Amino acid sequence: MAGSLFGTDGVRGVAGTFLTAELALALGRAATRQTGAEEPRVLIVRDTRESGEMLQAAVAAGVSAAGGEALLGGILPTPAAPLLLGRYGFDLAAVLSASHNPYQDNGIKFFAGAGYKLSDEAEAAIERELEGAAAHNAQTSGSGRAGEAPAIGRIRELRGAAEDYLRELHARFVELDLSGRDVLLDCANGATYHVAPEIFRRLGARVSVLGDEPDGRNINADCGSTHVERLAREVVSGGHELGFAFDGDGDRVLAVDRRGAVVDGDELMALVALHLQRGEALGGGVAVTVMTNYGFHAAMRREGVDVAVTQVGDRYVLEALRSRGWTLGGEQSGHIIDMRFNPTGDGIASALLTLEALEGGDLSERDAMEKLPQRLVNVRVRDRDALAAAEQVSAAVESAEQQLSGRGRVLVRPSGTEQLVRVMVEAPSEQEAERVCGQLVELVRRELS
Repeated sequence: MAGSLFGTDGVRGVAGTFLTAELALALGRAATRQTGAEEPRVLIVRDTRESGEMLQAAVAAGVSAAGGEALLGGILPTPAAPLLLGRYGFDLAAVLSASHNPYQDNGIKFFAGAGYKLSDEAEAAIERELEGAAAHNAQTSGSGRAGEAPAIGRIRELRGAAEDYLRELHARFVELDLSGRDVLLDCANGATYHVAPEIFRRLGARVSVLGDEPDGRNINADCGSTHVERLAREVVSGGHELGFAFDGDGDRVLAVDRRGAVVDGDELMALVALHLQRGEALGGGVAVTVMTNYGFHAAMRREGVDVAVTQVGDRYVLEALRSRGWTLGGEQSGHIIDMRFNPTGDGIASALLTLEALEGGDLSERDAMEKLPQRLVNVRVRDRDALAAAEQVSAAVESAEQQLSGRGRVLVRPSGTEQLVRVMVEAPSEQEAERVCGQLVELVRRELS
């Protein structure tokens, strides 16, 4: 089992098939034991999936079986967990969500008492404990021997958890006056459906909402940041000033300007980075992933802002921020981290930070960066690892990089989860991006498919 459960963002899979109640209980018990606390207190929050109640009960049972106190925070965005950990001094938080995935999936991710997601070492220790427990059960099954009675913990509701999260948001953005701003929010029928409209209203905005009627199965269904085209249509047809779309667990956000143009995470980070730099609050640079648009790099270079580039995944962005002592980082997908507020992506806070950076201006008149046309193609291959030894592909990539040097970029990399090779090209024009990408895609197919 070692190394087989935890992915880049916890344990995730089809609820009831892969992520069963039995597995959830075992994870809750093992993670609680790994805290090392004498009487561990564990916060549990979830999104709106129909499997959330089952998994919440199972994780809570595991916490109690390990002698811990399980505190049920109810439906809350993922980023509420690290904030509440700090507020209450809890030892661990478990978030039940599969983020932007369809409702059939669910997941469990843990935050340690310091507010950061568990390290690779901590996750490996949990998996080893699961293996040891399975072996012990197999050896003692049916023996009938009585052992020492274990300490049993408690399970109780944590009342007011949503209000505490709202209080943290309001304290951070108390000086942001949204009076007169007409905002449309798409809450993806997910974890932000109540708290996002509420904080915008408290700050004075005129708020309209999409995706705020969760039924357990409609989370992310043709709504939210993975289907932002709906928000774009509604912003224009409703005459709204701008809109924000969250994903199912609320750690990502994309924006739409009044003309219906989608503003992705790269543009939002550029806007915020320049705002923070003017206020001397950036800390020196920004951390982004290899997928970040070349236009972002060009804009930061013009403004004298350092950029650190990481692998795809918010945990790598966070590592870069912590090691450098920087404030801001994130991904094109809209997962943005502002270390001054929260050590993980917070879609609601990022939306408010965007409005703070606009300083009353119009999002459609943004000029922080100029996005280069991007062409991305996923090529199905026999063996994605064979890319490393594909000399003709490497030579072609090097040649394309030389052609676009100083004007764009090329990225050809294997998928981390599927038998795919991702080919991405950014160039000054759509035509050049299409041409260069097409040539590389054809070569990858010929060599590896």
